[in-house]
Amino acid sequence: MAAPLRCAAALLLLAGCAVGPDFTKPAPPHADYTPKPLPAATASADVAGGEAQRFVRGLDIPGQWWALFHSEALSQLIDQALKANPNLTAAQAALRVAQENVLAQQAAFWPSLSGNLTPSRSKVATGVITPTAASGGAYLTLYTAELSVSYTPDVFGLNRRTVEGLEAQAEVQRFQLEATYLTLTSNLVAAAVQEASLRAQIAATTEIIDIESQLLDLLQRQYALGQIADADVVAQRAVLAQAQASLPPLKKQLTIERDLLTALAGRFPSDEVQQHFELADLTLPQALPVSVPSALVEQRPDLRAAEANLHAASAAIGVAIANRLPNVTLTADAGTSATTLDRLFTPGTGFWDLAASVTQPIFEGGALLHRERAARAAFDEAEAQYRSAAITAFQNVADSLHALDLDADALKASVTAERAAAESLEIARRQLQLGAISYLTLLNAQQTYQQARINLVVAQANRFADTAALFQALGGGWWHRQDVAAEAGGDRRASAP
Repeated sequence: MAAPLRCAAALLLLAGCAVGPDFTKPAPPHADYTPKPLPAATASADVAGGEAQRFVRGLDIPGQWWALFHSEALSQLIDQALKANPNLTAAQAALRVAQENVLAQQAAFWPSLSGNLTPSRSKVATGVITPTAASGGAYLTLYTAELSVSYTPDVFGLNRRTVEGLEAQAEVQRFQLEATYLTLTSNLVAAAVQEASLRAQIAATTEIIDIESQLLDLLQRQYALGQIADADVVAQRAVLAQAQASLPPLKKQLTIERDLLTALAGRFPSDEVQQHFELADLTLPQALPVSVPSALVEQRPDLRAAEANLHAASAAIGVAIANRLPNVTLTADAGTSATTLDRLFTPGTGFWDLAASVTQPIFEGGALLHRERAARAAFDEAEAQYRSAAITAFQNVADSLHALDLDADALKASVTAERAAAESLEIARRQLQLGAISYLTLLNAQQTYQQARINLVVAQANRFADTAALFQALGGGWWHRQDVAAEAGGDRRASAP
């Protein structure tokens, strides 16, 4: 027994190592978001959505960050979408598939056990072969009950690396679920802001059309009194028609945005969502989080997925190496055979055998070598993809921060321009009524006001949209949410930044 025990001990010692590289988590980038420090706060403007916003370094992000806009309709719509959106449901199912694949592969760490009962009936060619039955007859009935055990020691870590790779793939699916969640909620907020912007633009355009209609009435009265030429009236009709023509495209965009909100909520267009959004119903968050750069790599789901992909590629190298090394298989069979069922377990009917095999690939035409090289190249690819994802993540944050700073300046300038244009238009209207200016002067004042009014609405909406974009760029606080924690697998607190 000494030799078998020594062999078993040697196999156990060998099983303690796994060939291939051990994965090392990438170091966070030593970089910042902007070349120059951000201002402490943005500019402010005396208009709805014009509050100054403060950039707070290291401020954590709530799981339901959209609640900071203080819109009950928005919160209700997102809750509905999280329950019905099919993309989120599909991502949850994909995670469960990956987790079950891990559990299935882990079964290879254990011996496999199978039982077999084989009844048979045969006839011996007695003219050629001596009967094998104890009775000496030509017919033989045999019942065989057998228990088989097979075990493949993980000598070089083939199974451990395979499980490691599958666990990394499950992590990929987990963070793809988080990315799906973040994309869904961010798209809903962006679509709600866009709807509110379009409604404001439609209201502004309608107001402009009313102003143009009033000016047309004024010019028609002046023309009737002989104070102006017919050309001025015709020109005003053209201006009014242009303003009226700009309204249907805005309404078209609004219907498209409504369809998008309905689809994101997991509904067909005929089952339109009930929520409607106005800029006046949204509150601009004033304290904006700016995560430290080293934390961003932990917060972004796409970066975490890219890291898990890198981990899976590392494990695949170990799998490829282990496939080139010897494979050991141990088997044992024990059973009993009898001519009748009632004698199966009587003395003299039992049998057993033990076997071990070692398989070493010798010649595969270079396939195993090239698979290992391919695995190493795939690791290099995954590493480059991770770096690319990190650069994109930092770019997204930088874009959002620049946009928020400049949005505030743009809104402040738009407020000034709109109020000056409105005052200029009103002065021009009074002067035209008194005959102090030509119609051309009024026309210029009209066009300036129209553009300034629309620019103001767009500038207001941009501040809300880019605020939402910043939350998305920073990861959206998925580590705090609880709504689909059961499907995400594992403890979120263990992965929180």
